[in-house]
Amino acid sequence: MEKSLLMLFSWMLVVAACLGFGASTIFNQSRFGKLPRGEELERLKQSPNYGEGTFQYPISTPIFSQNVTTFSIICNSFLSKHERLVPDEPLPTVKTDLKELDPQQDIVVWLGHSAWFVQLDGKRILIDPILSGYAAPFSFINRAFDGTTIYQPEDMPEIDCLLISHDHWDHLDYPTVKALQAKVKQVICPLGIGISFEYWGYPKEKVHEKDWYDKVAIDHGVIIHLLPARHYSRRLFAKNRTLWAGFALQGLKSSIFFSGDSGHGSHFSDIGQTFNGFDLALLDCGQYDQRWSYIHMTPEEAAQAAQDLGARTLIPSHVGRFTIANHPWDEPFKRIADASRNRSYRLVTPRIGEPVTVGVSLSRVSYWWLEMNQL
Repeated sequence: MEKSLLMLFSWMLVVAACLGFGASTIFNQSRFGKLPRGEELERLKQSPNYGEGTFQYPISTPIFSQNVTTFSIICNSFLSKHERLVPDEPLPTVKTDLKELDPQQDIVVWLGHSAWFVQLDGKRILIDPILSGYAAPFSFINRAFDGTTIYQPEDMPEIDCLLISHDHWDHLDYPTVKALQAKVKQVICPLGIGISFEYWGYPKEKVHEKDWYDKVAIDHGVIIHLLPARHYSRRLFAKNRTLWAGFALQGLKSSIFFSGDSGHGSHFSDIGQTFNGFDLALLDCGQYDQRWSYIHMTPEEAAQAAQDLGARTLIPSHVGRFTIANHPWDEPFKRIADASRNRSYRLVTPRIGEPVTVGVSLSRVSYWWLEMNQL
């Protein structure tokens, strides 16, 4: 009996050791990045947005609503039926040659989800690019919708500035930033993320790690401002050890606001007053759920945020390529279209890859998701 128990205990130790070794091997992969430590961490602690061991939004912003847990969300995802989370057919796209755009025009090109190619005063800027076909640590998780992975790293021109809003997998895509490294002249990111870029081989002098309300000037008058967002950060287990942000892009002719991931908050009206409005706002309005209502906006809240910002044009963001929430994939487009009626701004809903010239009125706003359903 004692011999059998000893054998069982020995096998349990072997299994535990194998699991521990496997977990260590997985979580030590480069894709998980690095967290600030030592002197670097001490520097971050000087931020006015750092307190009690983490970065914080000025008012309480829990990830989940009361009585909601990660376990309950996982159970709901697997046990409850959710319809039309992904399109029945490939999404329509327009593959614009980004290398041949007129440098005299200020243009934005939606790359799907929260990824944007921006041309401002001739400068080429990438925001939260995810050119791989998944938004997760591993390729079999959270696959992109069919037809939406139309750009590859080789399709990108030289990038004057790469902007990363935070460290979540659907915004900081390791395969993409590694593949683009030779093309990127400089990186601008919130506090704490720079160490991952250095770990991945980016020269330290190319990485500008900034706090909210800091700014970085690019040649020819383009200024990038880091601004507050109501969200959180976590690439693996440690929560809010790095900062998250939105961006204001100021050019000589145009101004663009990108919210990053954000719940609604007073920061939108504060930013609108500070910058006297924007020609274009790219706002988080997909992947909403009442269970995480503090950290993502509903389309109706995004419509209000566009007015708070004094935006003259709104384009939806954080939508249209991946399923993170349990609403139908096209519901955010329908709701933002309804919520934008009789507003002070103009709603524009381009296809992935379709260029939009900032400040130029379009003769027709295409509700392409409705056309898709009629096919």
